[in-house]
Amino acid sequence: MVKPAKPKKKFFTPDQANAALPLVQAIVKDVAAVAQELRERQERITKLLDLDKRVLGDAYREELQPIQEEFERKKEQIFEYARELDNLGVQLKDPHTGLVDFPAWMDGHEVYLCWRLGEDKVDYWHELETGFAGRKRLSRETHSS
Repeated sequence: MVKPAKPKKKFFTPDQANAALPLVQAIVKDVAAVAQELRERQERITKLLDLDKRVLGDAYREELQPIQEEFERKKEQIFEYARELDNLGVQLKDPHTGLVDFPAWMDGHEVYLCWRLGEDKVDYWHELETGFAGRKRLSRETHSS
């Protein structure tokens, strides 16, 4: 049996990244909302688990189980959204802030075009090693290439 070939990595121009942005933005909005729910559930689980074990009565144990189950479902939902973005060629970097990277070529080497939830367009890039902290604004010439 022949294994299917791994899909070739997709590279975006700034215009292509911006064209994909409406779909990416919709997915990332969902990711950020679920990430916020996860954070709240984690805080609730932590509070329940931090209670003295002798105080953790049946009512708390009954409350904890569905919260933990829902937490696991929400984590899986984030993974599904990340896979959906990956299928588009986009990498989810931070679900809480809605940060994504679009692989691109610039000056003969691979870089990332960088976008975060709340930004109007893909207007930044960074080297692979520098991450968000190394973001630089795209030049006008880069947008049209």
